[in-house]
Amino acid sequence: MKKILSVILIITMVFCFNACGENSGKGMTDSFSTVAETSTETVKETKEQTSGAGESTTAPEPSPMDNSTKPLTAVYGKRTGTTKTYTGLEPLSEIELPVVDPENVRGLSEAQIQHSFGVSKNGEPHEISVNNQKFYEDYGAMCLDTSGDKVIYLTFDCGYENGCTEKILDTLKEKKVPAAFFVTLPHVKSCPELIARMINEGHTVGNHSVNHPDFSEISRKQMAEEIQGLDNYLRVNFGYSAPFFRFPEGSCSESALDLVQNARFKSVFWSSAYADWDVSNPKGKQYAFETVTSRLHPGCVLLLHAVSPDNAEALGDIIDYAVSQGYTFKSL
Repeated sequence: MKKILSVILIITMVFCFNACGENSGKGMTDSFSTVAETSTETVKETKEQTSGAGESTTAPEPSPMDNSTKPLTAVYGKRTGTTKTYTGLEPLSEIELPVVDPENVRGLSEAQIQHSFGVSKNGEPHEISVNNQKFYEDYGAMCLDTSGDKVIYLTFDCGYENGCTEKILDTLKEKKVPAAFFVTLPHVKSCPELIARMINEGHTVGNHSVNHPDFSEISRKQMAEEIQGLDNYLRVNFGYSAPFFRFPEGSCSESALDLVQNARFKSVFWSSAYADWDVSNPKGKQYAFETVTSRLHPGCVLLLHAVSPDNAEALGDIIDYAVSQGYTFKSL
């Protein structure tokens, strides 16, 4: 009789344990879904309109202070069809970026670092870019992919709109190539439909600050406000946030690099560019094509300006040439 009771007791305990485990697992799944859920439609659009090597993904919103090795990805609100954001995605909650060491008591250098890259030749990154990447790695920043793979990260700086961005987006959609557009708040407010198109077509909309200041000349508190102001505007009005930041004019300091890293944004510089921002002195499609393609190299972070008509005209040929040389365009 004792043996029978023991067997019954063991069976009962096992059943209860399994039931608790199932309920516990369900709770964890529901909690994760609440944070990370993105509409199937949004994910499908993203995957269809980015290259296989650089598909955008969705992930739980990271804590601003989470400096783990988890991959940084854009965050999207759910698509319900009833929201009034420009993208049709539900708004995301606003955040408050922590200002770690606001008075810089650690004594990090506040001296200006003006990013430079050197003109690459013969399909090799310039030594300046290689050395810069070694320095930036301590701050989780990027100017060059040192994997050796023939990948290109296509990035655009956007300060204002003059009619070229739509043509650039048309080309990217046709060629199925992802890009990152670093925007300021005035630019976002002036052309929200274009920003929404970037997001809905699977591109990265990166943070280029609110007012485009020199980050080597402002306080750590002001730095955080510049990043937070734009990020929160995108969260509320577009249901979108991406943890990628580009310093205005490439001007920073060790203190600024540290602050951006502690806010869990990744600073993105570049390893190739040219003087394409001067729209008063266009040099033509062929010049843009020859200049850009002659400076390509494995791991290239390519900076172009979206206001350049030369870039808009040459982009399709630039992409075709790069692909013919074995390059893959990859998303941040």
